[in-house]
Amino acid sequence: MTDQPSKALLPPGMNDILPPDAAFETRAVERLLSVFQASGYEQVKAPLVEFEDSLLGGAGAAMTNQTFRLMDPVSQAMLGLRADMTLQVARIATTRLANEPRPLRLSYAGQVLQVSGSQMRPERQVGQAGVELIGSQSPQADAEVIGLAHEALSEVGIEALSIDLNLPTLVGDVFAGLGLDAGDQARIRAALDRKDEGELKAVGGAAATLLTSLLRAAGPAETALRTLDALDLPGDARAACARLKEVVALVTAIDPGIKLTVDPVENRGFEYHTGVTFVVFAKEVRGELGRGGRYLAGGGANGTTAVSAGAAHDGAEPATGFTLFMDTVLGALAPDGETRRVYLPMETAPDVRHGLQAEGWITLAGLEPAGDAAAEARRLGCSHVLADGVPKPVGGGTGD
Repeated sequence: MTDQPSKALLPPGMNDILPPDAAFETRAVERLLSVFQASGYEQVKAPLVEFEDSLLGGAGAAMTNQTFRLMDPVSQAMLGLRADMTLQVARIATTRLANEPRPLRLSYAGQVLQVSGSQMRPERQVGQAGVELIGSQSPQADAEVIGLAHEALSEVGIEALSIDLNLPTLVGDVFAGLGLDAGDQARIRAALDRKDEGELKAVGGAAATLLTSLLRAAGPAETALRTLDALDLPGDARAACARLKEVVALVTAIDPGIKLTVDPVENRGFEYHTGVTFVVFAKEVRGELGRGGRYLAGGGANGTTAVSAGAAHDGAEPATGFTLFMDTVLGALAPDGETRRVYLPMETAPDVRHGLQAEGWITLAGLEPAGDAAAEARRLGCSHVLADGVPKPVGGGTGD
């Protein structure tokens, strides 16, 4: 005989979220959304599944390997189960909200499912919350979303935040200026991802010197920007660095206390991004709290066609935004304080229950007579029991 599989067994990367953690997550998401709303970001809600061609078209092609697919028995078309919400929101902006005034500020929260996790994040179903600012090419838009990410995480109680700024297109611009062939580019890109100076030096010539200097430029924003200014970069790469410098100045003006670092050669996880990007970390928190940056909404492959903010919205639009990863966010937060939970003996009047709830109590009504109400309250996890019309601690004494 074979043992029946446990009904509690879940696929790898999937987890049940139990009390009180599920409610804790809901409250954290609500607080984040309220911060987004206060800055003018209106919430949208996208479906879990979409037609594959829509979900994975254009910049969405970067998520192909992480997307579950299934056949729709109704339409007989292939569907994709979202692995990320950013591009769904971009689709909504460039289709359903195409005629709304720009810049368009949208927020969202929901669950995504990915084919595989990572070493840092093995979960395959995770919650996301974030914003997208669509229709503005200005550096002020980049600075706004970076500042909002910092503000939202600070508001929910995460301290010692740092933001690592990146330019995922910079290395490609340098490659173009140096005239490197595809083989050398792949070799160098791998070395940069590994932070392998030895491999870079093995390339030889001017390329080795410049690329090693780019790798060494990583560090605090002020120092990194000075290093980049001193390098002899091709035109497009120099323009990208100038844009980054402007964004850093604007973010610092928003909040001089924000800790900013720069890693100019990092591009992993930014497959469809086209400009200044960023990752949010916190001291003593394992993994990324969130990431975001500039991309093109509604364009062709990797959003290759940009339009100005005032142009028609039937093509690609400049956009920037960020996604927060709720599993890491929740892990960085201190648990809620002890809740006031009171047991109400059977037949307690409804007006008494409503009055206690209005005062902030969580009430748990007895459904059967209890010989020892205090013992029943303890068994059900209540901190108090209603006695003589007053909530009293289950250990005795008078309640608040």
